Amino acid sequence: MLFLIIIVFLSLFSSASTTSSPPYTPTDYILLNSGASSNTTSDDEGRHWVADADGDDRYSNTSSFSSIASYLEPSVTEVPYMTARIFHGDFTYKFPVSPGPKFLRLYFYPNQYPGLDMTASFFSVTANKYTLLSNFSAYLVSSASPPQAFIVKEFVITVGTEQMLHVTFAPSPNSFAFINGIEIVSMPANLYTGQTYGSILLVDTNYFFELENTTALETAYRVNVGGRDILNVDDSGMFRTWSQDGDYIFGAAFGVTPPYQPNTTIKYTEATPVYTAPEVLYETARTMGPIASINLNYNLTWVFTVDPGFYYLVRLHFCETETFLQYINQRVFNIFINNHTAVKGMDVIGVSGGNGIPVYKDYVVWVPQSVNDLWVALHPQTREKPQFYDAILNGLEIFKLSNWDGSLAAPNPRPETVRSTQKHSEKKGKFLKQKSVIVGATLSIIVPMVLIFVFWLRKHLLRTTEALNRRKVSPSLCKHISLADILTATNNFDDALIVGRGGFGNVYRGRIPGIQHEVAIKRLNSKSHQGENEFWAEIEMLSQLRYINLVSLIGYCNENNEMILVYGYMVNGTLRDHLYNNDSIPLPWKQRLRICIGTARGLEYLHSGAVQRIIHRDVKTTNILLDEAWVAKVSDFGLSKTGPVLMENVPITTMVKGTFGYMDPEYYRRLQLTEKSDVYSFGVVLFEVLCARPAVDTRLKEDQIGLAGWALKCVENETIEQIVDPYLQGKIAAECLRVYVEIAKNCLHDAGVERPKMRDVLRMLEFALQLQETAETKHTVIDRPHAIDDVV
Repeated sequence: MLFLIIIVFLSLFSSASTTSSPPYTPTDYILLNSGASSNTTSDDEGRHWVADADGDDRYSNTSSFSSIASYLEPSVTEVPYMTARIFHGDFTYKFPVSPGPKFLRLYFYPNQYPGLDMTASFFSVTANKYTLLSNFSAYLVSSASPPQAFIVKEFVITVGTEQMLHVTFAPSPNSFAFINGIEIVSMPANLYTGQTYGSILLVDTNYFFELENTTALETAYRVNVGGRDILNVDDSGMFRTWSQDGDYIFGAAFGVTPPYQPNTTIKYTEATPVYTAPEVLYETARTMGPIASINLNYNLTWVFTVDPGFYYLVRLHFCETETFLQYINQRVFNIFINNHTAVKGMDVIGVSGGNGIPVYKDYVVWVPQSVNDLWVALHPQTREKPQFYDAILNGLEIFKLSNWDGSLAAPNPRPETVRSTQKHSEKKGKFLKQKSVIVGATLSIIVPMVLIFVFWLRKHLLRTTEALNRRKVSPSLCKHISLADILTATNNFDDALIVGRGGFGNVYRGRIPGIQHEVAIKRLNSKSHQGENEFWAEIEMLSQLRYINLVSLIGYCNENNEMILVYGYMVNGTLRDHLYNNDSIPLPWKQRLRICIGTARGLEYLHSGAVQRIIHRDVKTTNILLDEAWVAKVSDFGLSKTGPVLMENVPITTMVKGTFGYMDPEYYRRLQLTEKSDVYSFGVVLFEVLCARPAVDTRLKEDQIGLAGWALKCVENETIEQIVDPYLQGKIAAECLRVYVEIAKNCLHDAGVERPKMRDVLRMLEFALQLQETAETKHTVIDRPHAIDDVV
């Protein structure tokens, strides 16, 4: 591999820019015109590009050469597309840059070059430790529908203290690579990555996504909603290009674009700095229209084709500029991303602080392998009875996030999707000429038809899904309980009978006719559809499981839009109930050990004793129930995942779900779920049992908020005794404590392969109990007598 040294410091802005004083001036600004023989200036932008010439000692080598395209299409600029550098072997550019995040833009023009067959060009591109493209074919990408004459790939890469950005081109076997231009532009820190934890919601969960600087991004879309294309030289200093949104709007419901407000002043803030997006983006918008009755019957929707199997960052830009909108609760709407609720009750005035003040909201969404589209939809909210039943959007950015191994690469389009660029362009031109006439004439007809079809399809799919789910349930092991019996048992869901509350809904205590013992009745919140998948997953899971350390599912009810699960009632509640924030007598140490052993037995059975291996995915003290004999029962299988037993510890790639504070960091970062993810969560439970404090306590100092990190730090500093539950002081045998802490510490290894299996955890906990009992027999430790200690 050859390393080339490029040191380029250029004039940052040209006279072609429409702003004389850009809001942001990049530290690094590099434009490389690959294959050019001399420095050039682009005609359309007036930007200066440095030549990548043959004969230059920095570029000369045996594996690359310059070439000139056979012809230049009318839509393509000469610089940087007319010349290219061709690689027959691995080739690396080495750019000295300052630390921090950079835009890296790669320019490709898959034209005819003398002596080369562009259809045979396949190659990979890496930047530092990130894989940007793999076996990439610019020809296939440009020829796929919709075709494009040239390709610009934009990435966000954070450069560390090495202050060097390596960009490597590696041809596939018997192939070649090429590049027409490379652009590197610095950006402000924390503009996209490195944001404060808790600022980005992971859609369809109650958790937040930590977008670290170690994550690389690829720009999928950058859209000026309701406005014109924004050229890179008209951006706020980083040369981003913003396209208009018309091609992405779903159906004929285009909404309206409010008239330009000439006296509008965009008032940037510390939260939304002037470089966030150009003023013209916030001066234009798309709304649903002035007629409430129409707005309430459709969603204003955009659809974007994306690569499946990745997380995506979705940034939505808002700014109210219409003069009659000055107060909160005038325009309030809901935001949906991929058919999941991202925000209920978005009030731009309320969030931004006033008219003319821009604001943006970030969301992260997982796009599974079976999905190729990303939907963003807006709908008026009626609950707060706003003055206008309407919604607004000014801009939108979508970024693909690198996966656990630092890759952003996706497969090429299938050859059968390739279409003739010329034919498509002719059809598209005709269509665009007619679009405005067709939309105006058919909007009133198509919108109702689309809505009727969507509502029918949704109803049909729901019925089909419900029927399929019903067939999953084993009648012999889990019976259907009538809603009438449920209402009798709960006295019409009397609040006085509530024994627990959770994200799923309320849990009631009662007696079902025909069942001798008391039951726990868990009712899905009727206002939420978030638990439907979990409802059926738990029925399917527990219908097949019978084990002393797993909660028993007695039956279910699915009538009149009610989804209810019925379990045996656990008299002694959850493990957490007996650890902190209660008035009950604290559990003795041996009792806690026995509960941990019982929990470990339940998890070990799930991992290797059942017909399928089962990963619980939400192990925590509130999901460990205690019966009348204080036997531990693992509960709540709504998030569990299954796989063949023979595939032990083989990762399952899935979106992140679980509870913050207990979640395996490796699973969180890499989306790779294994049994070792349960082991990590159980390690947090072990320290929670020892220290009698929550897994997350925001009232404490910053380094003590997370129990896992704080406990490991205390173990490292040999101060673990200082955070042990005061009730247990002097009651734990020294050897027992040493073994127990070692078990918990090993469970919390960052790397899953270094964590023990649950069967090993179980064996060591049983050994710790033996050490405690032996010590007590020798009277080295005296535990206070306790009634429940003799029950188990």
